[in-house]
Amino acid sequence: MKKEISKIVFLTGAGMSVESGFKTFRGSDGLWENYPVEQIATHHGWESDPVLVTNFYNMLRRKLWKAQPNEGHRLIKQLESSHEVTVVTQNVDNLHEKAGSKNVIHLHGELSKVCSSKAPYDPRFIEELTPEHSDVEPGTLAKDGSLLRPFIVFFEESVPMIEPAAREVAEADTFIIIGTSLNVYPAAGLIQYCKPGIPIYLIDPNPVNMTGGRHIKQITKGASEGMRVLMESL
Repeated sequence: MKKEISKIVFLTGAGMSVESGFKTFRGSDGLWENYPVEQIATHHGWESDPVLVTNFYNMLRRKLWKAQPNEGHRLIKQLESSHEVTVVTQNVDNLHEKAGSKNVIHLHGELSKVCSSKAPYDPRFIEELTPEHSDVEPGTLAKDGSLLRPFIVFFEESVPMIEPAAREVAEADTFIIIGTSLNVYPAAGLIQYCKPGIPIYLIDPNPVNMTGGRHIKQITKGASEGMRVLMESL
């Protein structure tokens, strides 16, 4: 009888990309690339100053094109040769895809895309940008006539991809969390969808407050070094 391939689901956060030089989420200082998060990552900020927000993401996108996957990203991809792997990421970068990962769910949107400000998740109005055509001129309209905005889930907005992510986690035989404090909801709640008794690992160099009654083995390393340690036990 053919051995069934086990399913590994990853949940990755900002710590996954820090070694690639790409800051992708709110820091403890409440700033993102020296901008107050409230100005450039909230629905209110977008409505108040869409020119500022558009230019901020143009700048961030230019950094994204230069960023490269680190060893941690590549080791996750490597596991696809022996396991069914799904990556659920809180990051808006495309470094998992650059490393070759095939099944990636973006909870907080994708920096490489823009969309309608009236219907952000209508696929008819989502556009993929390229390094050659990366900047969006402020005031540019989407195909439905509304302002073209970053395809980012701002604070104060719902997270439509949380349900597909929860379904993937519920099917996992191993759940691995990398580089997230488990303080950002609804992503932090995904651990509650794990099947009872499956191995759960947390790779993060910093102490993480782990609650919820699950047994979690923490590897207190950065993403790449932590993945090297983990690969020895998988």
